[in-house]
Amino acid sequence: MPTSNELAEDRTDLAQDRTDWAEDRTILANERTFAGWMRTGLASAGVGLGFQAIFGKFEPTWLAKIGATIFILIGVVIFYIAYIKACDLQRRMDSHAAEPMSHSNFRLISMLFIAGSLMLNVILWLL
Repeated sequence: MPTSNELAEDRTDLAQDRTDWAEDRTILANERTFAGWMRTGLASAGVGLGFQAIFGKFEPTWLAKIGATIFILIGVVIFYIAYIKACDLQRRMDSHAAEPMSHSNFRLISMLFIAGSLMLNVILWLL
């Protein structure tokens, strides 16, 4: 029969395992949240593109382009904030069984979305 000391150690080990799993779940939830913010930023850039497509014939044309630019820049801000927040949380967490995405991957994905959105904006102004 286990002693009370052994039972206390077993409970401590189980509690530590639950804490480790919770941290791993939080890391994975952070990555899903990052992906959700990327989708939201992409939707904002898409609204900007749609804005230009619908109101592109509007006179003066620069007004439609400003409206489109606002939505595209909102998307850029969302991409940047998502990167900052994802890296911040990941820095504070310790992974155990989960394999977290690296900070450089968060940065690469965000910077590609930002570059694409800014290029879209430049193209809209050149049309």
